[in-house]
Amino acid sequence: MDANNDSSPRGLRGWWASPPRTGMRRIIAPWEYRHLRGFAQVRIASAAVLAVLGLITLSAGGTDTKTYAWAMFFLALAIAQLAFAYWLLSIARSTAA
Repeated sequence: MDANNDSSPRGLRGWWASPPRTGMRRIIAPWEYRHLRGFAQVRIASAAVLAVLGLITLSAGGTDTKTYAWAMFFLALAIAQLAFAYWLLSIARSTAA
């Protein structure tokens, strides 16, 4: 390695900018951007766990409004995880082409 090599990113801003991304892709963390498909699979698995938690909450709860609120919370998180995973997979498909 060359001791005078200045190609490494400087500071937090330089670290966050590598690899170079445009637009909304900048909000994805760099380590997640480098492994889009793997993180999408993790998000899909967590969405499945959250959906199961929502269904368990609905079935084991009663007719209390807190039960419905917690179930809807888990199901909304599951939907958000699936939407983000879909977005990551669409980015991975577009960069591969």
